[in-house]
Amino acid sequence: MFIEVLKSKIHRVHVTDANLDYIGSITIDADLLDAAGIIAGERVHVVNNNNGERFDTYVIAGERGSGTVCLNGAAARRVMKGDIVIIIAYAMMTPEEARTHQPRIIFPDTKTNKLLG
Repeated sequence: MFIEVLKSKIHRVHVTDANLDYIGSITIDADLLDAAGIIAGERVHVVNNNNGERFDTYVIAGERGSGTVCLNGAAARRVMKGDIVIIIAYAMMTPEEARTHQPRIIFPDTKTNKLLG
């Protein structure tokens, strides 16, 4: 049996753009992806702290060091530029693996979306 557990989390970043006229996805600064252990194409859940929306999409790597967090396509209707979001990735594993698993959680600067320290 497998269970789904928290793998990675980018905690509280602000949306830098919302692009309705795009195929769809979320573009995230490659530095944030590396730090959180999230890869391009991976499915993520997005939680909008401003309006309570929760949805899932897939990741596109954005320009490294840019602080970009851009919702594309239909997901752009669920956010506004400046909203604070949490980005969550999950992994399937056995209960035994889950007991020792340590998720990668990062806390970027909320104003710049850049890594602290």
